[in-house]
Amino acid sequence: MVSEHIAVGLVEDHEISGAIRIYPEDGSGIEGLLGTPAENILQGVVEQIRIVAAGKPIVAIGIGVPGVVRDGIIEESPNLPQVKGLNLEMGLFQAFHTPEGDVPVLVLNNADSLAAGIAVTQGYMDKFVRVWTLGRGVGYGRYPRRDGIWEGGHTVVSLDPKERFCQCGGVGHMEGIVGNRAMRMRFLDLEPEEVFENALAGDARCRDFVRYWHRAIAAATATAIHMDGPGRFFISGSNSKHVDPNLLALLLSEMVKIGPLGGSKMEVMPASDAMAIIGAAVSAEMSALGV
Repeated sequence: MVSEHIAVGLVEDHEISGAIRIYPEDGSGIEGLLGTPAENILQGVVEQIRIVAAGKPIVAIGIGVPGVVRDGIIEESPNLPQVKGLNLEMGLFQAFHTPEGDVPVLVLNNADSLAAGIAVTQGYMDKFVRVWTLGRGVGYGRYPRRDGIWEGGHTVVSLDPKERFCQCGGVGHMEGIVGNRAMRMRFLDLEPEEVFENALAGDARCRDFVRYWHRAIAAATATAIHMDGPGRFFISGSNSKHVDPNLLALLLSEMVKIGPLGGSKMEVMPASDAMAIIGAAVSAEMSALGV
């Protein structure tokens, strides 16, 4: 799982077996990854997989990465730009090829990994699950996984031409309002945590923005409902703790008025490396079995 850092674990019977490995090991997280060449990231992932496997035969490898992923190639990754064009699937396939046979590899969007992990661990494998991941950027995942771009964090939620804070350069994007990087650019004098703290303390500028922040999430969710139907939405990631579910439900109810599209449920789900790793692994196993 690649998001704020790389987390690697062994999954057996839909559960984590042993310890989860974190890379970079120095704790530098996303800042450390941003300065690491793509080839070194690939090699780091390979090494961590070998460590957690501890010599056991590997049935399948699943890895969730941020950005547009098609046919195992990372076509675009605004929040980790140096991996653009990396054929991660082929790199892992070659690294784990043995005379005894090949190990199936599935590379998918990291939010799709989390959506699958929620479905597996929360008993929703027979349900339609969607998830927003709120952190440095914004991810959108769905289960069951389906081929597509699914860059929901770049859903246009504002017509204001001044809304230019999205890292991709697009105008009016959800990520340009909700993402940590965008909030830092908007509030040059405050960190994102301070924006939410000040809002709770009554600061008018921060309070108005926090409502605007929730409205952006509601608008993107309403768009997903209008395009793909109602269902169950989860909100996860490091900034999910700032979500006010009641306010979000109120704003969403103002935006979705077509009768058959009503009834979506939204739930905050704390971020979990384990959950995302399980989702990536199970997705890879199901893909290898043709499910």
